[in-house]
Amino acid sequence: MGYLLRRAHQRASAIFQVSIGDPNITPTQYSSMVKLNEYTELSQNLLGRLVGMDKATMQGVVRRLKERGLVDSRPDPGDARRTLLSLTTEGQRLVNKLLINGPAVSRETMKPLTAQEQRQLLELLSKIV
Repeated sequence: MGYLLRRAHQRASAIFQVSIGDPNITPTQYSSMVKLNEYTELSQNLLGRLVGMDKATMQGVVRRLKERGLVDSRPDPGDARRTLLSLTTEGQRLVNKLLINGPAVSRETMKPLTAQEQRQLLELLSKIV
């Protein structure tokens, strides 16, 4: 099972890189930007929980997005230990572009499956996670 999940993930990641619209955005960066777009501003900790990333991975993702000028951070005025994240204007522009391509990535990834198999796969994966 692990082998098949890894191979499916490799295929999905390859399709993502070719189809999303920015070869320098990873799936984890994309999911982070989508959540920031959805919520406007989030603590780094909450963002990590929403996208299913551990603290160390989230720190790396945020650092790379900040280096590209796509995400900005500021201290939380209510809790000095917390950092609040938001998309920059450039980050907002890019995520809007990428969101248009997101459904095509999913369609291409699941293209070998019938519509019923696609629904079944998503249901089964949801049970696993």
